Amino acid sequence: VGLRDAGDPVELAAHYEAQGADEIVFLDITASSDQRLPVVELARRVAEVLFIPFTVGGGIREVEQVRAALLAGADKVSLNTAAVQRPELITEAAGVFGAQCVVVAIDAKRQGDHWEVTTHGGRTFTGLNAVKWAQEAVSRGAGEILLTSMDGDGTRQGYDLELTRAVAEAVSVPVIASGGAGNAGHLVDAVQTGKADAVLLAGILHDGLTTVQVLKQEMQELGLSVR
Repeated sequence: VGLRDAGDPVELAAHYEAQGADEIVFLDITASSDQRLPVVELARRVAEVLFIPFTVGGGIREVEQVRAALLAGADKVSLNTAAVQRPELITEAAGVFGAQCVVVAIDAKRQGDHWEVTTHGGRTFTGLNAVKWAQEAVSRGAGEILLTSMDGDGTRQGYDLELTRAVAEAVSVPVIASGGAGNAGHLVDAVQTGKADAVLLAGILHDGLTTVQVLKQEMQELGLSVR
């Protein structure tokens, strides 16, 4: 996977908070492949500088690691590969800390007429139907679904609205659209057409193509009320 260094995550987070971001998500997308867990230390560093809520994820496999991340200052913990491999982890984490702390991240790729769940940064296909997995995750206690279109990720051609809407209409918890943001119109489409409750973006901000403040203003001008 072609990854590049966008800078220090803590500095970037403070920068985006100053721009008007509502929430920050830190995902170590290679942690499951590398067998490492640096997100707890990251949470500790972030909590010292950030006032807005933040989520951490990557390599978290057991309840004690969820506890460590929350104690370090994270508001929520994102589960992905580990939840697919052992769905009981969702139930356990939600049972101990509450659904509001548990985000299940789903990386989905289109396969014909449906979407398949992938893990390990999109490299491993699981055979799971993404919409059905979202429903199971919520039934097990997930308080939020972070839904990434692996087909759209990095393209800046817009979110997969069909995928987003299919999941949003199938579950009763907030769905965050991710993967493909290129402009404010894409964000508005994700909410209005895709029925997402929130939108996540990274690349266009990391590359300095726009700011959170500008995007929010443009979204208002396109008729979507944002806080």
